[in-house]
Amino acid sequence: MDYFISTESFRPVNSISFSMDQIHHKYVNIRGVKLHIAETGTGSSVVVFIHGFPEIWYSWRHQMIAVANGGYHAIAPDLRGYGLSEHHPDLEKASFDDFVEDTIAILDYFQIEKAFLVGKDFGSWPVYLLSLLQPTRISGIISLGVPFFPPRPLRYKDLPEGFYIHRWKEPGRAEADFSRFDVKTVWRNIYILFSRNEIPIADKDKEIMDLVDPSNPSTIMVKQ
Repeated sequence: MDYFISTESFRPVNSISFSMDQIHHKYVNIRGVKLHIAETGTGSSVVVFIHGFPEIWYSWRHQMIAVANGGYHAIAPDLRGYGLSEHHPDLEKASFDDFVEDTIAILDYFQIEKAFLVGKDFGSWPVYLLSLLQPTRISGIISLGVPFFPPRPLRYKDLPEGFYIHRWKEPGRAEADFSRFDVKTVWRNIYILFSRNEIPIADKDKEIMDLVDPSNPSTIMVKQ
């Protein structure tokens, strides 16, 4: 398996002309769900970008243009339940495996035999798992933000009840927490929390969004 994309044809980022018109959008029925997919470039070699939380395909727009200008075909889906994609029809049966299987189904839809995968945050896990489970379909991988470690279903069981993943898995808890703010504030607060050294853990009488300190210098930086 190859683990590198050739950079010989890439130009410096500041020399790349960027236009959202270069990115095309479509809806594709994948495993019973309508997924929104962004793509650009017409090269025979394919790079698939998998976003993390709390993101959508849009996080990869600059990288997609750079990759396309380098001669590659860039694809970035909104994972099911995110952005403009539909959520799982039976939420009780939704699992992380859906992201893995959806990615392979996307390759099948585009008749792509092999692709290079780039993942960020939890988007790294489909990338890792596909490289292990479907090595003949993957030409290489890049992971951002999450190192590889063996899957363990109860990895977070020893963390307190206020751990953000535990809190936001409770039905209605995240919605109630987020609904107190506009979308921009929620997005900003999450990035502030995840940029800290400490894991976001709230006290019993607080929600995760309450952990953000508006006077923190990082808050000002994100606002800008």
